[in-house]
Amino acid sequence: MVSKNQIKLITSLQQKKYRIANKLFFAEGVKGIQELLDSDFELEHLYTTQNDFDEVFKEKKTIISENDLKKITALATPNSCLAVFKMPLEKQIIETGLIIALDSIRDPGNLGTILRLCDWFGIQQILCSKETVDVYNPKVVQATMGSIARVNVNYMDLNTFLATTKLPVFGTFMDGSNIYKSELPKQGVIIMGNEANGISTELEKLVTSRLTIPRFGNLQKTESLNVATATAIVLSEFCRG
Repeated sequence: MVSKNQIKLITSLQQKKYRIANKLFFAEGVKGIQELLDSDFELEHLYTTQNDFDEVFKEKKTIISENDLKKITALATPNSCLAVFKMPLEKQIIETGLIIALDSIRDPGNLGTILRLCDWFGIQQILCSKETVDVYNPKVVQATMGSIARVNVNYMDLNTFLATTKLPVFGTFMDGSNIYKSELPKQGVIIMGNEANGISTELEKLVTSRLTIPRFGNLQKTESLNVATATAIVLSEFCRG
């Protein structure tokens, strides 16, 4: 059974200010939770309707009813389990290899998908502007499908970082060089811009190489690609070499 105080705490974690205040977040679903349990993330408590997760100590696991799960879930259709984890400290940024920088990405699904893409392509570092959606937002965590456990995410003033990094800085624009015909290095920072406005004017000034994903349609009227879709194409080309 879930107590009223537990329900209040867990549901409050749907809001960023309470996640920060308590230094806690939650994940739902067997796969996502298992990925976090197998990582360095520290479990606070697990709530499940099944007698599963045998590796979790009894004092950190509560078997609950489906009705109780409905009281704490953030999903329209609840899964069988929900786990609360402690927020880890941000890790040091290692300026090597490819780094993704996200400029004011607002959609949780986009951020979660980008984390999965980075995990898939072996990108270990994402730098987020302070205006980017919180990585511990339940919708982001859900969309990562466990990849949040393997990709390092830092929030910062991107202007300051990009102005001082020695790595080349890439950005995608409508008037850039054709990415399919460009020589792409194994190291660099790749900026992906806001869903509606693209890369901000301030960060655009710090871009050293402008790239574009060319349109192949006859009408040429599509204004832009979804940022997660664009990230997939860009990472594929950089990693393909």
